[in-house]
Amino acid sequence: MKHRVRPTAEVQGRSIRSIGLFHLLVTYVVWGSTYLAIRVAVRGGFPPLTLGFVRVLVSGGLLLLWGGLIRNRIRISAHEASVLAGSGLLLWVGGYGLVMWAEQRADSGYAALLVASMPIWVAIIDAVLDRQLPSWLASLSLLTGFFGIGLLSAPRLAGTGLGDMPRITALTLAAVSWAAGSVLQRRRPVGVTSVVSSGYQQFFAGIVFGIAALAAQEPWPHPSPAAWGALGYLIAFGSILAFTSFVLALRLLPISISTTYAYVNPVIAVFLGWLVLHEAVTGGMLGGAALVILGVAGVFYDRSSRSQDAHPTERRAGAPIGERA
Repeated sequence: MKHRVRPTAEVQGRSIRSIGLFHLLVTYVVWGSTYLAIRVAVRGGFPPLTLGFVRVLVSGGLLLLWGGLIRNRIRISAHEASVLAGSGLLLWVGGYGLVMWAEQRADSGYAALLVASMPIWVAIIDAVLDRQLPSWLASLSLLTGFFGIGLLSAPRLAGTGLGDMPRITALTLAAVSWAAGSVLQRRRPVGVTSVVSSGYQQFFAGIVFGIAALAAQEPWPHPSPAAWGALGYLIAFGSILAFTSFVLALRLLPISISTTYAYVNPVIAVFLGWLVLHEAVTGGMLGGAALVILGVAGVFYDRSSRSQDAHPTERRAGAPIGERA
């Protein structure tokens, strides 16, 4: 009789890490490509508010259905509803809504680079709420990130005067809004799972998108086949597949590795914009991108160092700054 050989703990650990890295790779590629898909959708016949309405209402409903099928708690309290509605509006309507509006004319890679400054704004909001001055490292990182934003924006303003200012402002406010929603979500945790939480956030945001689209009297969409494909990609891959992979990567990998999506996503967005839509990539753009990513890295390192100092014997776990879907 043959005895089954059980895998050692080391082999099991390698297998778990491999699975986690696979899901992290999915997060890299899919979330990095959502900026491209948004640009294809809004340039292909979907008005931005209507696109937001269809995307998040469908994906939010599917996530809630999924949560119910796997027997997550779906019923939420009034307090949980207020937190999820508030964070959902900041993350989706303020965050992605402004990105979708700006990408009617702004390049997808450029939009991704400006929104990549989001963790910098999180650090600022936290410092204001805690009434605590940032450390020297955080301050240096913030200055580096802001200098990168300026380097990204200056050539466009020089070329168009103030013509690009509305889009630059919208993308900057999108990063601020996403940061505020992330802070609210982290400081006011709810008792439901990540799947249910994201489902309600998107569902509430979808209702507001629909009201806003009616109030703005957006024209009836006439999407091209490519725009329909982009919408399907945003729902199936951006909101469901990548979100699932991100949650699994969080569970299987150290937080310091799973949060690297913040550095990789804008790089992938710029590459795909250049490859698919032939968007320009200049030296100033690459320099500004490097400074923004360096600033974000400094903020993450400072946050990790302070967390380890506060809890030297505990393994840090939990969601990073700002879960995306």
